[in-house]
Amino acid sequence: MPAKSQAQQKAAGAALSAKRGDTPKSELKGASKSMVESMTEKELEEMASTKRKGKPEHADD
Repeated sequence: MPAKSQAQQKAAGAALSAKRGDTPKSELKGASKSMVESMTEKELEEMASTKRKGKPEHADD
């Protein structure tokens, strides 16, 4: 599932980094904190790799 906004894509990237052990989970904030627990590494990778061009900073929904 691709990210719907740039903010969602950034949060997925932060959660992916924590899931891989590159970033401590204690440094996560907001949506990335719940994403790391509820999503698989593959799902996070797919969302984080979404192209940013044409995406709004924040989704309306």
